[in-house]
Amino acid sequence: MLKPKVSIIGCGNVGMRYAYALMIKGNAREITLVDYDIKKAEGEAMDLSHGAPYTNPVNVVAGTYKDISGSDLVVITAGKKQKPGQTRVDLLKDNIDLFKSIIPEIIKYAPDAILVIASNPVDILTYAAYKISGKKSSKVIGSGTLLDSARFRYEIARHCNIDSRSIHAYILGEHGDSEFPVWSKATLGGVNIDSYCMLCNNKSDCDHKAKLDEIFINVKNSAYKIIEKKGETSYGIGLALVRITQAILQNENAVLPVSVLIEDFCGVEDVYLSLPSVINAEGIRQVQKIEFNEIEKKSFVESATVLKQLLKEVGF
Repeated sequence: MLKPKVSIIGCGNVGMRYAYALMIKGNAREITLVDYDIKKAEGEAMDLSHGAPYTNPVNVVAGTYKDISGSDLVVITAGKKQKPGQTRVDLLKDNIDLFKSIIPEIIKYAPDAILVIASNPVDILTYAAYKISGKKSSKVIGSGTLLDSARFRYEIARHCNIDSRSIHAYILGEHGDSEFPVWSKATLGGVNIDSYCMLCNNKSDCDHKAKLDEIFINVKNSAYKIIEKKGETSYGIGLALVRITQAILQNENAVLPVSVLIEDFCGVEDVYLSLPSVINAEGIRQVQKIEFNEIEKKSFVESATVLKQLLKEVGF
């Protein structure tokens, strides 16, 4: 067995975009693919393996749950699709039932692995994984709003003509309709966005508030627009999952906005939501209790309320 070892549960578009990006980035020495359709998993493993001469050394294999033994990280991308006429809650119950079959197998064969959940709705399913697994919350992480925050940085970068890597800005809360932008902490090269806009050469031709509102709306509607045009989203989340993987396997202590268990913050507890969190080889080292303004605090509480209600409806 080669180390580090990453196992991926679910060989759909998201799982395979992640596997492809992970292989190119060279973060893992062994990648194990598990899917209910074993032939598809085998085909994907073969296809990926044929690119091995052009990447860092990596062994890509297809297998069953017993083959995930020794994994440092298990990433779940599996999920059921919504059937015609099926409600969101019914779909969620189906996916929780799916997790009730997946999680015990992971715990049986890879009990020490950190779990990363990408299946949607990610906050609810990460909470379900936490409860079903019995693992410490620090070892169960949801992809959360990491992709939303990347979209946010991209939109700000495009408007301001600044490299998106020089922008620090978060979308937090639910990965979904109740997510919110943290404008009070958004910076471009260390300069708060409000101050930056006042210094911009185009400030006389730009309606500052309207533009910021437009940027967030674009972020919030991104997934809907992509799905409308191509049927699914997978490249962005694939790269986002690689970023989490890198932070864990390289023990980075990186701060990323991921879905974590909230314990007594802004009056919210016992729910998974996204907050900036320090990630290393142990999983979540620390959740950053970011200082919100009043609007952001209210949005965070409202986001938690939405998810709490959903958890109640599905029996948690």
